Amino acid sequence: MIRATLMSLTAALAMPVCTAEEKPMTVEQAGGFVKLALAGIDREYPNKTGHVMTGPEDRKSPAGMHPVFYGHFDWHSSVHGHWMLVRLLKNFPTAPFAEEVRGVLKRRFTAEGLKAETAYFQQKENRSFERMYGWAWALRLATEFHGWDDPDGREWAQNFQPLEKEITSLAKAYLPKLDWPVRCGFHPESAFPLAQMLDYSRKTGDAEFEKLLVAKARAFYAKDRTYPTAYEPSGNDFFSPGLNVADLMRRVLPADEFANWLTGYFPNLAAGEAGNLLTPVTVSDPSDGHLIHLAGLNLSRAWTMRGIASVLPEGDARKKVLLDSAAKHADAGMALVSSGHYEGEHWLASFAVYLLDDAGL
Repeated sequence: MIRATLMSLTAALAMPVCTAEEKPMTVEQAGGFVKLALAGIDREYPNKTGHVMTGPEDRKSPAGMHPVFYGHFDWHSSVHGHWMLVRLLKNFPTAPFAEEVRGVLKRRFTAEGLKAETAYFQQKENRSFERMYGWAWALRLATEFHGWDDPDGREWAQNFQPLEKEITSLAKAYLPKLDWPVRCGFHPESAFPLAQMLDYSRKTGDAEFEKLLVAKARAFYAKDRTYPTAYEPSGNDFFSPGLNVADLMRRVLPADEFANWLTGYFPNLAAGEAGNLLTPVTVSDPSDGHLIHLAGLNLSRAWTMRGIASVLPEGDARKKVLLDSAAKHADAGMALVSSGHYEGEHWLASFAVYLLDDAGL
């Protein structure tokens, strides 16, 4: 029975991505993602804390440090696991899983718990905790709350506000001091958080933050030319730093300016040439916590390609190249969302939902 259930879940999650004319996610897929999220949301161990201890009093359990975001192996994965549940509840409010998800979130998004999460960042040694990847996901979660016409959603937004303000404040203080972009395929990378924060600033009407983010993105990437596509991927990437930059810049530049910028950035893209970027990667061992990152790379490549394509005009040859490649990457990534190994299952469903639901668009 257990094996049959796992096989059914794997089959549901691995369904091909729908075309633009179809609903991007089925309720069956959403239910599978919910199961993965709920399986890790209260799972405190194993846990990678990233915690700086300044004395014996700092020896606390994950839940002792983070009463809300202690599951899913690490803080940022817990945050985007919660984001995924909120997103699916919003999009499938009458689904069979909706009542359970709502109940779980009511227990998690408490004023007391989120004040404790905020206080953690207010300690000197923790001001750089989860900078900036975890910050980005926290503000993506905050973005979901803004404008949500739901009684629970409004209460959760109120409770989340102290953490939201603290992380926004930390970002506003840090970004002016960040003189160089971080170009890699995992957590410290800078283009993905800039994109998420830009979406947040526009959703919330924070013009000061938006101005800072646009200026920083232009300073970092506006002069980029002939990106070295042959150098990707690295062995444990879950992002393409090259595609992340392009997905950020389509948010920053007017459409015609972006199309010209993209020509200089990926000169041969219209001819279907972009080094290794257009070919999905394989995962040799899904049980390895670093190698399984490559499954996430397939998913994030797919959403960045779709994002880039979304602002290109009809008839632009690059649009078809990107969308065709995105579909192949999506299929490859979806096949490993439910692998039976917690190394991937604690986080990949969030990437899948971000892709299938066009969250970045």
